[in-house]
Amino acid sequence: MSTFWTRGQDSSTERENAAGARARGWRLTSVDRCDRCGAQAYVRVLLPSRLELLFCAHHNRQYSSALANIAVEIQDETIQLAFSG
Repeated sequence: MSTFWTRGQDSSTERENAAGARARGWRLTSVDRCDRCGAQAYVRVLLPSRLELLFCAHHNRQYSSALANIAVEIQDETIQLAFSG
């Protein structure tokens, strides 16, 4: 299960709504890698420019406060770490 939140989306724009729906349906896999260190990504951050960043749990914790201020969407699947092992 993933945690997902959206901030500041304009619900009147049909194209952005479709992109948001695709993002919520997309799951991070072992192929997705952290943009900082290359470890498995558990967090996807969508920026206002529609660019996305992927982070491992460590780098998510390191940058989470700054990202929360600028991100449009954050998909956090770090809960998967509790079930792996």
